[in-house]
Amino acid sequence: MSMAKSARGPQEAVDLNLDLRSSPESAKKLPNTDSSFLDGSPSESPGLETTKGITAFQTLVHLVKGNIGTGVLGLPLAMRNAGILMGPLSLLAMGLISCHCMHILIRCARRFCHRFNKPFMDYGDTVMHGLEANPSAWLRNHAHWGRYIVSFFLIVTQMGFCCVYIVFLADNLKQVVEAVNSTTNNCHYETVILTPTMDSRLYMLTFLPFLVLIVLIRNLRVLTVFSLLANITMLISLIIIVQYIVQEIPDPRQLPLVANWKTYSLFFGTAIFSFESIGVVLPLENKMKDARRFPVILSLGMSIITALYVSVGTLGYLRFGDDVKASITLNLPNCWLYQSVKILYIIGILCTYALQFYVPAEIIIPLATSHVSKRWALPLDLFIRLAMVSLTCVLAILIPRLDLVLSLVGSLSGSALALIIPPLLEITTYYSEGLSPVTIVKDTLISILGFVGFVMGTYQALDELIQSGDSLTFSNSTIFIQ
Repeated sequence: MSMAKSARGPQEAVDLNLDLRSSPESAKKLPNTDSSFLDGSPSESPGLETTKGITAFQTLVHLVKGNIGTGVLGLPLAMRNAGILMGPLSLLAMGLISCHCMHILIRCARRFCHRFNKPFMDYGDTVMHGLEANPSAWLRNHAHWGRYIVSFFLIVTQMGFCCVYIVFLADNLKQVVEAVNSTTNNCHYETVILTPTMDSRLYMLTFLPFLVLIVLIRNLRVLTVFSLLANITMLISLIIIVQYIVQEIPDPRQLPLVANWKTYSLFFGTAIFSFESIGVVLPLENKMKDARRFPVILSLGMSIITALYVSVGTLGYLRFGDDVKASITLNLPNCWLYQSVKILYIIGILCTYALQFYVPAEIIIPLATSHVSKRWALPLDLFIRLAMVSLTCVLAILIPRLDLVLSLVGSLSGSALALIIPPLLEITTYYSEGLSPVTIVKDTLISILGFVGFVMGTYQALDELIQSGDSLTFSNSTIFIQ
């Protein structure tokens, strides 16, 4: 998401739209994605000018679907944490700021590509060269740490995605199983009588063997099949969810316009989690036939994404009010139509897990296998994969609240990659050439906003987790009566 030996064979030459490359510096070429959009088109020679690249429309599709994951399902609860007025306005502002930071990253990367005569510059390399261009001697001497910092946050982000997926899988499967005896074809009126089953954390352990089998797949062409399946199931599910929440919206006047400032920090984390796709913009630009059109495509794509997020989040909160759950799928009726939506999303997220797992695996595993002989490379590879997937499961079990996991991952790593680093990168890149005071103030304010969100969101999520204590298991209860 490399210098993995398993990725060097011709069978692995697959265009992930993330510009995977074999290199003796595994941490140097870091692919990144917020969601499942790995596709298996033939590999291209690197460079901005390629004879075979993706069209502007294909780029737009990849950008949009790369943002649609579990984050959008948690936005209605995020709106509750911010207020029916403050939530949509804040989400709109965050979309604009995130898009602006993506444009900053593109401009800086293009500048260094031109300066060093390189066809492509990834996020980590761009930050490293930005520090090298800084007038501070100390920053220039430690510029390589910029790439390591990006690598660290990429790993945290992708592993966090995997933890979110496990909690999501357990919550939704638990609800489907508990309601299976009372599920009917009537989606308009029902009294739900759930059959108690095992703890949600045991459901997480139930998924572990399947996740282990999926992550042992190292052939990228096979993973693209999972990508296609995930995209189809999520698209169908999202359409059905939207058509349900627009029905019978109650009077919104009883909803608070602005929520408590403590819960607002949880909104920040969930929102930035949803917009965490800044790492995909450079690889997508690199794969376009005409990269000069990418800024326009990026603005259009982020406008569509922001409009979708604001609509789903606001309508979901209006529809369910204070009863909205961590994932809006948990609010759906227990008729077979909407139970099938949960099952489809379970399939889609299960497939997506392997794609998100590929990113940290391709950063960590090559570094480890480069220090052992060829004989032990494969056993070590498999052991690390097993250890990493087990780690995500253990972390999910320790934090079995979907809303807290979303907010924690977004605040901890998303704010750094999407809001803190890009503005500082613009300052270090162009400061020696004379930046206007307005630009410096603007970049400083955006970075401060990201840092405040980083501190407050992380603190509030951890505080909620500590206060929940033993009630964590039941905080996402799926029991409801209509």
